[in-house]
Order: sequence, then structure tokens, then C-alpha cells
Amino acid sequence: MSVIPSFDLSDKVAIVTGGSRGIGRTVVQGLAEAGADVVIASRKVDACERAAAEVRATTGRRALAVGCHVADWGQCDDLVERVYSEFGRCDVLVNNAGMSPLYDSLTDITEQYYDKVQGVNLKGPFRLAVSIGARMAAQSGGSIINVGTIGSLRPGSRDIVYACAKAGLNALTIAIAEGYGPTVRSNAILPGSVLTDIAESWDDEMRENVTRNIPLGRIGTPADFVGTALWLASDASRYVTGVMVRVDGGAYRQMS
Repeated sequence: MSVIPSFDLSDKVAIVTGGSRGIGRTVVQGLAEAGADVVIASRKVDACERAAAEVRATTGRRALAVGCHVADWGQCDDLVERVYSEFGRCDVLVNNAGMSPLYDSLTDITEQYYDKVQGVNLKGPFRLAVSIGARMAAQSGGSIINVGTIGSLRPGSRDIVYACAKAGLNALTIAIAEGYGPTVRSNAILPGSVLTDIAESWDDEMRENVTRNIPLGRIGTPADFVGTALWLASDASRYVTGVMVRVDGGAYRQMS
């Protein structure tokens, strides 16, 4: 009898917010290659359409593009209705959409900035997790994966609003695990520094400063998160819920 766990997602349906680029886009590809039909959601529907076409061409899976600004409660509801109208179910929800615009000083943070960052990083994931989690529990269960940050554990002043929102996302992760268990699992992935399109503008000094205290000696890439996402999405993690998984090259243990 084989004891090797299955990462197979054949005929599952997965939603990934912020799925048209960065970590989200790579996770979308990984889920589709594992057999899932995917829903790619972000504010820029054209980018979602391009990503969906690429997924269909490379994997043969169904891929639906949906424009959705997750900070808007109504658009979150529209996304849910669209998915259940098209597929009749959702087995995996990846709350990946996030944002953290730069600011010069703490006193520069405006109410508009605060509400914008909280809306994308916490309000939207809350609405989607509660709404889809309830439907998952009423059907055959599922997996909710929230993408946060190690900065939610030890925040700094340079991203304080983002860190506060992601700390709330950690709380949401744990609460949903209790609220919709035993058939719905809820976990979080906490990235460290990642080479997304934003990080491409970093100069050599910035890269050196970021990598100095990372035991694995490099900044993460979007591909580094696919394995963890597949593990949490599949039966391979069937006894794992309410957990925050740090995927940061070991950086967190060096933080002071």
C-alpha cells in the first residue's frame, strides 16, 4: 500500500485573486498543471484574459478570467456568483491579491491610503473566505489559502498598514479554520522578500541588504510558492488547518 500523499487536483475548481501576475500567476499555473480548472481574478480583466488563454493553451484546463477589485464587497459577491454559475462549485480559494504602496513617513499615511490597503489585503479576503467557505462547507468541503507576509509577525514602520492588514489575515485564517471545519481547511502562506515585478527595480545595494540575513542566500521567486500552494490545496495536507506556513528562505528566524 502506497503512503505517498496525492497532490492531484483533477476536476477541482480553484479561484486565485491577484492571479494575473507574480505569485498569483505562478500558482494559477501550478494548480492547472495539477489538474484543476482555474478562475483568474484581478482588477485588470485584460491581464486575466491573457493569463487564462495561456493556461488553456499549456494545460488544456478550463480557465475563466473575471475582473474583480476585491476591496469592493459587491464585486467580491459578483465573483462568487460568477464562479458558481459557471462551475457549480469551488474547491480551492487562494486569497492572493495584495498591495502596499510606498510612503515617506508615518504621518503621510492618509485615511484614503489606509482604507485602500486594508480593503485589498483584508476586507476582500474576509468577504470571499466567509462567502465561499460557507458554500464549501455546504457541499463537499475545500481549502482556503490566504497569502500574507512574514512582516505580519514582526512588522516594520515602512509597511505598517500592510502589516496590520496581513496580521488580520492571519487571524481570519485561524478563525475560518474553526468556523467552517471539519470539511473546510484554512491556512496561510507567509512570503518573505520575493522577486516580483516591483522588486525588479531594486539596485544591487538593495538586493544585498535584503539577502544578507536569508540563510538560503537568495530572494524568493514566484515559483518558490507553488509547492506549498499545491500541498495546502490538495489532500496531501488533509490534516493541516489553521496554520501559517513561512516561505521565506529562513529569513524570519533572523529578524529582530
